Amino acid sequence: MRSKPASEKSPQAGDAPDPVVAGDKPADKSRGSRPNEPVAPTTPTTIELEVSRQRSLGWTVFGLVVGALLIWKLGTVGVWGGVVLVAMGVYHAWNLAQTLLYPPGAIVVSEREVSLPRGLCMPRPVKASPKDITAAYFLRRSVPWNHASPVLIVELGPKAMAFPRDWFASEADQRHVIHHLRALLPKLDASDAPAKAAKPDDVAPPA
Repeated sequence: MRSKPASEKSPQAGDAPDPVVAGDKPADKSRGSRPNEPVAPTTPTTIELEVSRQRSLGWTVFGLVVGALLIWKLGTVGVWGGVVLVAMGVYHAWNLAQTLLYPPGAIVVSEREVSLPRGLCMPRPVKASPKDITAAYFLRRSVPWNHASPVLIVELGPKAMAFPRDWFASEADQRHVIHHLRALLPKLDASDAPAKAAKPDDVAPPA
């Protein structure tokens, strides 16, 4: 059997390589090697937190009014229950005042710095370098009863900061933050990976 003769475009016998089709784009080398690998943001990413004054206002009125009635009308047991309710009312009144004094806050992620608020409507956010972030993950179980899941956890060495779902406008904002945070996690050596790698999504740390 005779081999296929060489064409004018191919100096050797055999099939010519596939031509490049017009409109084909070369692979984007700026993205990760895997399709779903997070990509570090080239510009600062800002996610503003949300605050609900209605909840704080409701607890303030309920705690102060009902607690005062229990202290006034009932005996010893009712008085202690009233004291607890009044304390809760004062706490939520302080939270309500904070919402009037300070903005809710925002999470800012960039290649040079990460700014994390210490809480809702609290001044002086925590600013850290991306290399200081050791893990970023979600908690869907074992969350505090007064917070909605999932809770976004950002670990800065031995310190862990929690951002509940009810602090965000939507869960998509939470995932947007964790997507960029994981892209900024430092590259780990194989020997350090089991100890320092970010915990997977939806997995709670051992008790």
